[in-house]
This record gives sequence, C-alpha cells and structure tokens, in this order.
Amino acid sequence: MIDNVLVESFRCPEEMCSFDLASGLSADQGYFRFGEDTICYGRCLGHAAKDPAGLLYDALNDVRVNGSTVVLPFDPAEVIANLRFERYTANSAGPRDSVLSGAYYWARPLMPVWFRRHLQRLRLKGSRDATFPHWPVDCTVERILETLLRLTIKAQKEKDIPFLWFWPHGLPSCAIITHDVEAQAGLEFCPALMDINDSFGIKSSFQIVPEKRYSVSDGFLNSMRDRGFEINVHDLNHDGHLYSERQEFLRRAFRINQYARSYGAKGFRSGALYRNLNWYDALDFEYDMSVPNAGHLEAQAGGCCTIRPYFINEMVELPVTTTQDYSLFHILGDYSIDLWKQQIQTIIERHGLISFIIHPDYLVEKKAQETYRSLLKYLSQLWAQEKIWIALPGEVAGWWRERSQLSLTRDPGWQVAGKSQERARVAYACGDEHKVAYRV
Repeated sequence: MIDNVLVESFRCPEEMCSFDLASGLSADQGYFRFGEDTICYGRCLGHAAKDPAGLLYDALNDVRVNGSTVVLPFDPAEVIANLRFERYTANSAGPRDSVLSGAYYWARPLMPVWFRRHLQRLRLKGSRDATFPHWPVDCTVERILETLLRLTIKAQKEKDIPFLWFWPHGLPSCAIITHDVEAQAGLEFCPALMDINDSFGIKSSFQIVPEKRYSVSDGFLNSMRDRGFEINVHDLNHDGHLYSERQEFLRRAFRINQYARSYGAKGFRSGALYRNLNWYDALDFEYDMSVPNAGHLEAQAGGCCTIRPYFINEMVELPVTTTQDYSLFHILGDYSIDLWKQQIQTIIERHGLISFIIHPDYLVEKKAQETYRSLLKYLSQLWAQEKIWIALPGEVAGWWRERSQLSLTRDPGWQVAGKSQERARVAYACGDEHKVAYRV
C-alpha cells in the first residue's frame, strides 16, 4: 500500500502517514523527477521519459495536500521497488551482453592480466558520467523518503514524526568489510589479512568460492571462525554463468545451498556481482551482498540507488555502497583512499551502510596493502570520533530483520515495542521546505 512506504522504512506510526494517489497516471513507466535532484522511475501523472538525461517532468509540482492527506502524482512504493530491484535497467532479468560475457570468461584463462585490465578499462570508459544512477554514491531512495517525510510533517501539522532509528543503540551509521577470495593466492593470503584486520580491532567476512577455484578444509574455515571472522558463500565456481539460464541456475543454487549448510554460512555474494533478483527465491540465505549501489564500474550495470539494507522476499540485501578495491586500483588507477572517504562521508550524512569489498587476491601487492591499512585506520578514527557501528555482515542483517519487527507505542510517550527493543532507539524527524533533520 502507498501509506506503508514510510512505515516500512522508518517504522513510524501508521496513523501519522496518510497518502493518496492521483488518478490519471501514465500507462508506461519511465523517468521523471521528484524535486530538482531526485530522478525516479515508474508511472506518473506527467510524461515519463525513456531516458534519464535531459528535461524531465517534476512530480513535486503536482503534489497536493487534502486535509491531513498528501495526494501524490506517482506511487512511491512502486518507484522505490523499481530502484531497489533495478527494474529501470534493461538487464533487470540478468546480466547483459551474455554472449560477450560468455566469450570473455571462456578466453579469460588465456589472457595475460594486463590485457584483461585493458579490456575492462575500455569497456567501462566514460561509465562514471552516466546520468543515472548517480556516481560515486546514489541516495535516490533516501531522498524520496525524506521528501515524503517533509510532506507528511506539513500535512499532519506536526513539528516532528517519531520513528525507529536506523542502527542499534542510536549509533549514527554502520560499516562492514567483506573479502571475496577469488583464487589460490588470495586464499593463502587470508591468515595475513586477518592479522592486518585484527591489528585495527576490525572483524570482517570472507566469501569462499566452493568449487574449482581452490579447495578449503574444515580446519581452515574453523580457524577463521575461531578468530571471530565470518564465512559466507561466494557464487559456485565464479565462472560468470550463474544467472545465464534458469534451469542451470536452479541446479547451481541447489549446490550453493548445500555448501551454505556445510559451511554454516548465512550470507551469499555472486561472482562479479552478477544478479537476477527475480530468481532469489531459490537461494536459501538470510542475507545477500550482490547488489551495488551504483554499478557503473561493475560487470553488470545498474544499482539499487539506496545506502540502507532492504528485503528481497525474506532475504536482507546489504548493498555494496563503495567502489571495489579492484576497480579503485586497476580501473581508476588510484591507490589513495580519497574516493572511499568521499563515499563514506556521503553515506554517513544520510546514516546509511558503508560496505566494502576488499579482495585478498589484490592485497598481496604491498602498495595495495598500505592503501587498505590507511582505510582501516580511517575507519578506526570514525569509530572513536563519530561512533559508527563497525560490524559483521551477519550482525547487520540480523539487526535489520529485528528492526523490521519492532514498532512504536504511545505509553504515554513514544516507546519501542517488540523483541530486542532494548537495542532500538526512538528518533524524531523534523523538516522544513528544503530538508529533513533527525534527532535520537
């Protein structure tokens, strides 16, 4: 329902959110604006364009307030789902360029590393300049929700709206570090990488490829767990074909689920972030980490346009919200943490999830190790100064699931009700014509 979009995202009282949908929406979906800086995709009252570039209809001009009800010229639940599930892209049903992708992965073992990277740079040249999603971080979903909050505050004639804060104990933001182990060299570097992480007091998850790339023993995996690190499944064999065909995917998904039970893994990530969210019902995991926020530098373009977790059926999606180390080092040729710091600050400003993919395979090089150490030092400073929550992916997914079951009651002031309520905090959103401010 249209009213539920704020309730589900903010866990705010239902009685304080009242929306209605204007009649006469366009039959076809397309791009339009909801304010100057927010590009949406869906049906709207005005013209929905096929291309996000150029002059777009601004739906904010046609918003009406009828008593305490906000009448909208589009369905925000539809638009947000279109973004989170990447329905605006031609590849929403799976990886694009499947023939070219197949040829690339067939020939990949025969190519020298320098040549592979040259091809990738050519393919991704200019991709950062795409109009939509916004690179290097896209906060479209958050901007839509905040505009709806401002409209609700105005319609309800309230000075603020109570809601459940995004992170436990009122912490301002959250960060996770994940390691995709792609080859034997990366596997052998894992103990040294755990030492580096432990030197900064930061735990992380390791995503293991179950077949063909290398072999892992139960003892090796147990040694990671014993040190407080997390084990997840990374694709099946990382050959680029997981989502190429439905029946083959189902066969592989069955094997992937078996490995998840064997490893005791709760999380999943596909190879090269290939994905088809329509097929996720075959994966038996508590959470996934395969959807980029803005996928301009990824093998499969698109992006969920949000910096907070969300649900895909019963599975929590933890979006990848920062540039991968491989792209930073070998596509952009950057060994500083300047881009990561820019992305981190954007995400912190909107109280989102900062998530990293750092490959052990690419940290064997000393120069890359120093960059990674600089990142860990910076995150440690953020924890000390701003108290961001640095957690394991499983902890974050577990919290997001718990939060989804909590609610607010008035007894007499606003209180949290539900399991794990002691971890949650009541927050308030206040806003004017231009922005929303939060206080916990």
